[in-house]
Amino acid sequence: MKKITVLILAICMVSMSNAQTNNFESSRRVSTRGYAEKEVTPDIVYISISLREYFVDGNTKNKVDIETLEKQLYDAALAIGVKKDDFNIQNIYSYNYDSSKKKENKQLLQAKQYRIKVSNLNGLNTMLDQVDPKGIQNTSINGYDHSQKRQIEKELKVAAVQDARTNAEIIATATGDKIGKVLAINDNSSFGWNDILPTPRMYAMSAKAEMADATSAGMGENLDINVRPIKLTCNIDGIFELL
Repeated sequence: MKKITVLILAICMVSMSNAQTNNFESSRRVSTRGYAEKEVTPDIVYISISLREYFVDGNTKNKVDIETLEKQLYDAALAIGVKKDDFNIQNIYSYNYDSSKKKENKQLLQAKQYRIKVSNLNGLNTMLDQVDPKGIQNTSINGYDHSQKRQIEKELKVAAVQDARTNAEIIATATGDKIGKVLAINDNSSFGWNDILPTPRMYAMSAKAEMADATSAGMGENLDINVRPIKLTCNIDGIFELL
């Protein structure tokens, strides 16, 4: 009986020793963070355009309707490469036009707001030039994007993982070890596309909210686009085996 007890104790001691060795071996790892960055300039712009009906020379019997203005904008947008699916109506509303300053003579005119995705930035002013300037209420930029966004993100992630491994090799060399297989990777990517803020000047046609005289609408300036580049960053945490 005593021999059996001693044998069991010996087995337990060997098992404990092996467990300690395994724990020690599993602790031979190094954790590092990889970093990658790239500066890109957006090549897609989202433009918001508001069109509204108006009376020619204040003559209430001679109206330029919203359908005419919309067709001008739509045809001009497609002419510079805008896809049909990227030409969308954001809002529809109306406003009162009073030709005689008497409430009973007020007429209801229609207006529409559009959101257009434009990849041909050089064609923006050409597009706007094809629309009756007196029918444009205002135009502004409300967002940017990049056509190669996913590819850029992929390249940054690959570079960040490689950087994490390089950092691990630097640490291992300092301790006389080598790097083995990767044990875990944590993707902390936050590329910051939302940091692309609209910064260009407003394009307006000098039309007032209440058009007392349609002839007061002027030609205005061209759209001045100042697309600034942004720096995208990527962080990847990696745990590597030490050999």
